[in-house]
Amino acid sequence: MNQLKPFDASKYLTDEETISEFLTASLEDENPDVFLRALAEVAKAHGMSQLARDSGMGRESLYKALAPGAKPRYDTVLKLLSALGVKLTVQRP
Repeated sequence: MNQLKPFDASKYLTDEETISEFLTASLEDENPDVFLRALAEVAKAHGMSQLARDSGMGRESLYKALAPGAKPRYDTVLKLLSALGVKLTVQRP
């Protein structure tokens, strides 16, 4: 009997367009944890050590900010998005 492996979204986040679409889709959910989980997957795909360096954060701080149930500060999220080369935009539906 084969066991199913957990889905790992980070394996599919290989280019900027896919990452942007993934994060945009996660923002459509009312639950803010969905966006933070998506951001964690993008961070994993980017490489946590590299993202920590690019954002100026320590690795431990990065892991804490992206842990399930975390409530990271807005400026922390902006640092991470900037380091990933993406930004949030607002538009009317």
